[in-house]
Amino acid sequence: MSASTPRKAVILVSGGMDSAVTIALAREQGYEVHALSVAYGQRHSSELDAAANVARMLGAVEHKTVHADLRSIGGSALTADIDVPEQGGEGIPVTYVPARNTIMLSVALGWAEVLGSTDIWCGVNAVDYSGYPDCRPAFVEAFERLANVATKAGVEGAGIRVHAPLMAMSKADIAREGQRLGVDFSATVSCYQADAQGRACGRCDACRLRAQGFREAGLADPTRYV
Repeated sequence: MSASTPRKAVILVSGGMDSAVTIALAREQGYEVHALSVAYGQRHSSELDAAANVARMLGAVEHKTVHADLRSIGGSALTADIDVPEQGGEGIPVTYVPARNTIMLSVALGWAEVLGSTDIWCGVNAVDYSGYPDCRPAFVEAFERLANVATKAGVEGAGIRVHAPLMAMSKADIAREGQRLGVDFSATVSCYQADAQGRACGRCDACRLRAQGFREAGLADPTRYV
């Protein structure tokens, strides 16, 4: 690969603020962005609409949506007829989707191999998050090890790297970083129960963490609320 040829990166894009900042960081580092979203049976499609829009706005060379029917197994307030909690609680919340990040990273890994990319980026965060086990450093490190023993690229090629640049950042840090990078957060959707227009409820865990981040960063909240 010549010095003038950009490196390809597969980046998981949910439509929320974290993955938007992740795209912007990858672009800043010179990566050619291949954005990947997963329609897994989530409660609403507005976040997928936002993902496509954000990927385009931030300069992805392509955006792909892959379908994986996690609603068929349920087990989460995002994939079954379980109410989304509007108050915090103890333990891992019912909005945790079993194996979601493992499945998403696996699809990203397959596409990276096809593209000849050695870099997968995701916006997981272990500071201001809901306690999901698949958003921790140990998970990302374990998946990277798996990727390098489970693929031709890992065994015979240059190896696979999983980038999680937001892992140790607070939501306020992420908001400030997005502002620095010129991310239009009004185009992102984080709410677990957004309406068809992508407007947020303002009450769920995702909404509370997002609003707190903008408040602590000293930035105006650009979120569109119902």
